[in-house]
Amino acid sequence: MGVSMTVHSSLETANPLRVIKKLCVFCGSSMGNRPIYREAAAKLGNYLATSGIAPVYGGDRVGLMGVLADSVLAAGGEAIGVMPRALAEKEIAHATLTRLYIVESMHERKALMADLADAFVLLPGGFGSWEEFCEVLTWLQVGIHRKPCGILNIEGYYDALIALTARGVAEGFIAPPHKEMVVVQATVDQLISELIVAPLPAESKWVSNRER
Repeated sequence: MGVSMTVHSSLETANPLRVIKKLCVFCGSSMGNRPIYREAAAKLGNYLATSGIAPVYGGDRVGLMGVLADSVLAAGGEAIGVMPRALAEKEIAHATLTRLYIVESMHERKALMADLADAFVLLPGGFGSWEEFCEVLTWLQVGIHRKPCGILNIEGYYDALIALTARGVAEGFIAPPHKEMVVVQATVDQLISELIVAPLPAESKWVSNRER
């Protein structure tokens, strides 16, 4: 007796009425080596504040995360942080956020950020940012959530990741529709505009058939 599983997935029609009130942002706890990364985080923060969108992020006061939160608050917007207790006790939590959730683990942090957000964006960062974004992207792929995912590709920082995704399609590990579900733009306004109308993969259907 065996079990076979089939996935049916394609991109659905874009939803022109999607409302993004909270945007989950994954980005570095370091500044990076070039000023343009800091400038991009600040620009995103200002854009979100003036658009009435609250960022949901890791809650740090350092690196691009701190720049993002500071720029939102300086422009009169709201900023929401989610941080594990162990990191908060190391005194790297941002002290003046609109709201800071303290959770017990990294897993709880990611789950709560995903639950709070209407969409997800990846800025320049390292292993942690990549892992968090790839996880929510996988959740979209298998139908756990129905929220768009985008990459702010500053100065080609994510060109290699985009090329790797194309390689995954060419080698048969990623379905072409799943490659297309990632919105990639180099400017803040273009990225947010596309997230609002981005088509999502039709909900995946996992069908189990027993073979005798």
